[in-house]
Amino acid sequence: MIAVLLGGAVALLLSLAGTPLIISYFRERGFGQPIRDEGPSSHQAKAGTPTMGGTAIVLAAVIAYGVAHLGSAELTGTGLLVLGTFVGMAAVGFADDLIKLRMRRNLGLNKTAKFSGQTVIAAVFAFAGPEFAGIERNISVVGELAFDVGPIVFFVWMFLLLTGASNAVNLTDGLDGLAAGSGTLVFGAYTLIAFWQFRNAGDYAILTSEALDVAIITASVMAACAGFLWHNAPPARIFMGDTGSLALGGLLAAVAVATNTQVLLVLLGGLFVIETVSVIVQVAVFRITGRRVFRMAPIHHHFELGGWQETTIIVRFWIIAGMGIAVGLGLFYVEWLSRVEAVL
Repeated sequence: MIAVLLGGAVALLLSLAGTPLIISYFRERGFGQPIRDEGPSSHQAKAGTPTMGGTAIVLAAVIAYGVAHLGSAELTGTGLLVLGTFVGMAAVGFADDLIKLRMRRNLGLNKTAKFSGQTVIAAVFAFAGPEFAGIERNISVVGELAFDVGPIVFFVWMFLLLTGASNAVNLTDGLDGLAAGSGTLVFGAYTLIAFWQFRNAGDYAILTSEALDVAIITASVMAACAGFLWHNAPPARIFMGDTGSLALGGLLAAVAVATNTQVLLVLLGGLFVIETVSVIVQVAVFRITGRRVFRMAPIHHHFELGGWQETTIIVRFWIIAGMGIAVGLGLFYVEWLSRVEAVL
């Protein structure tokens, strides 16, 4: 418990204090976000706002994880693999952001390069995880409700989960503080889940030390997101960029696998799912009928063009994210309770 609290406290302080330093550093070097012309006209005023702020989240969380392990907390293969996925996805996002800034355009890595990086990370997780970190090779719903699969199927599933989650958070990162606030809520929920598994390790496949290690990571990232949100709240002084959004999405996928809550992630990350589905529906319907379902996708832009204030959209979407999390946590507890009562 102390290690979880320590990791969260250190990450929060580092993020609060370190983000302004990164803002100054990037502003001095002209690392300002280019804004696409086809977006809402109100966003043009945001052009030049420093980006790659996800660097602050990643650095704060990684350092906090290290500090938390100076005491009695045990380093585990699962924890290192999950943290490695987080850092690896951040590296892909950093390369994407850097190309955008160097080329002065809103397009960074091409799809082939981005998917190649994500494929490598998914392959390392899928093949090294079960062999060296004790990761379950399955497609899990929640708790012990899971379906074992072979190595190739698990790799394909991991790739889909990783790219899907990272791109979902990336799509959500379109309004000041929307992704950072939602991420704070989701990783807070996963801290509860991992810590619950730590305290009730006999009821889950994950080992005690591994569950605690995952809880330290999620607590650190939750706090780092909260500290970053202080500077990212509207009007944002810095954007997290792909560095942050891809890292957070990749971490969500990795944590979902480690805690056997892969399908439950649809509820816990419900807002990210809604944003992604809105884009899929918009593109599919437009290609078939030539008409648009929404004024603009992702769906937060639909409401923005409909006259909603940016802060109104953000707060209401945070509420939606919280509702999905509440339902997801409820199902997680009900599944555990049903197994415990069956034993009694």
